[in-house]
Amino acid sequence: MIEWLYAALGLVILLLAGDALVKGAVNLSLRIGIPALIVSLTIVAFGTSAPELLISITAALDGVPGIALGNVIGSNTANILLVLGIPALIATMHTGDCESAKSYLQMIVGTFLFIALCFTGEFTFVSGLILLAALSVTLIWAFRQARKHIDAGEEDDLEEPEGADPDMPWWKIAVYLVLGLIGLPLGADLLLDSAVTIARMFGITETVIGLTLVAIGTSLPELATTVMAVIRRQADVALGNVIGSNMFNLLAIIGVASLVSPIPVDSALLRFDIWVMLGASLLLIPFVFFGRHITRIWGIILTALYGAYLLVVLS
Repeated sequence: MIEWLYAALGLVILLLAGDALVKGAVNLSLRIGIPALIVSLTIVAFGTSAPELLISITAALDGVPGIALGNVIGSNTANILLVLGIPALIATMHTGDCESAKSYLQMIVGTFLFIALCFTGEFTFVSGLILLAALSVTLIWAFRQARKHIDAGEEDDLEEPEGADPDMPWWKIAVYLVLGLIGLPLGADLLLDSAVTIARMFGITETVIGLTLVAIGTSLPELATTVMAVIRRQADVALGNVIGSNMFNLLAIIGVASLVSPIPVDSALLRFDIWVMLGASLLLIPFVFFGRHITRIWGIILTALYGAYLLVVLS
């Protein structure tokens, strides 16, 4: 029981620290004159992935790379089946009106690139550079698209970066940054150590813990964001949040972690889990390209599929 409590405490610290770091970094950037557009495309995007990034780097350095890869693959599967499934049980998500086809195609390309690198048997320094190069191309494209909106006089349509407060005092910015920088490694170590202990207690692999406990935990911010977006009838935010998060998981998190330490690929992932992740990603095709909405029926189907996946993984 104590290990489960430590895991929960580590997760809470990790999520709160990640939120603090985002708020501090966003407001520091705005105070020193970095445009809100660039802040949204870079600092917020990276900051919200900080918990997954710290977990993956710590796992790679501690010799449990199964958790690093399991976290990313499991999170991407959970983001589609669970993070879109549960909110759809609350209300229909009108995704048919969303313009997300280009972002979705980038996510699919990133997914195939990730799978191809998995079959090399190990994510090396070179693999990390390839993934980060793909991420750079994606960010440059997003930046240019956003600039077109601004040049067309649509700047008012751009949302404020998360946590932005133009009047935030310097001392408060410093507190957020310090809490984030201290809390992230502390929470990552606590969650990772507990996850490894739990895996050994139940006789399951670290990869399975990464695919389940760690993946679900680090997907909670995306779930909370998506639920709020559905309540506010912002289906574009909900779908964009999932697509963007999945792309960053594949390209940024494993890309950076591979630069820190080589990450061998568990053969079990190659046989089953990466194909479930790909299948879940392809399930979005009717909603992205054919104007279908994610109804409550779809919510039941997606959630049930995730439940079935967990049963197979844990059996």
